[in-house]
Amino acid sequence: MSSALAGKTAIVTGGASGIGRAIAAGLAAEGASVIICGRDEAKLAEAARAIGSETVSIFTADITREPDVERLFAAAEARFGGRLDILVNNAGRATHTRTEDLPMADFEAVIAVNVTAAFRCAQRAFRIMKAQKSGRIINIGSVSARVPRRNSVPYTTSKFALEGMTRALALDGRMHGIAVSILHPGNTESSIWPDQEATRREEGLMPADQVARAAVLMATLPPGINLLDATILPLTMPLLGRG
Repeated sequence: MSSALAGKTAIVTGGASGIGRAIAAGLAAEGASVIICGRDEAKLAEAARAIGSETVSIFTADITREPDVERLFAAAEARFGGRLDILVNNAGRATHTRTEDLPMADFEAVIAVNVTAAFRCAQRAFRIMKAQKSGRIINIGSVSARVPRRNSVPYTTSKFALEGMTRALALDGRMHGIAVSILHPGNTESSIWPDQEATRREEGLMPADQVARAAVLMATLPPGINLLDATILPLTMPLLGRG
């Protein structure tokens, strides 16, 4: 085990599967103590077993609910002795519905997870990190914040919003030792894709652990250094000029 994050503490939202699970594993491999949270306790428990590190624990929460966010951070403070070094805002939701057919409830549900819940967690983390004068918040964005796909208005809107939120938080945090950054993955193996195999054939699809490598790089930078934003994608993905 590496020790780049020895003694550090972290929360990863949406940590039961996909990118979140891979990031939690990467942080734990670097020596961090990590809480993974999500809504499904059984999936969280399976993820913790798969990661296989004694430094990883689980917390069941729906981060679209403010009381659950308060419980999550209170539990983290209790477990970590009042410290929090890293927050990874990874939990996300998407729809693949034509604009004219999109129920407003679906639009609002995507924004609730991808934007509002991310801010709730960042705000709660800020309070801890400002007091300790250090910390990192890593938001998981998407290349959809660069070039959108068709039939993705809620998801694209949310990722553009998360980009703006990241920059505003980075500005507010920098005088307090808080680094805030955003990582934009391209096509990644995840349940978010309705047909992963077609995407793999047509554009390319990368394993979640490759995205995690980039996130861990952000997390392990020296204090006072911030990788503000980064994009990672399969070499074959037609991001530039895609329609």
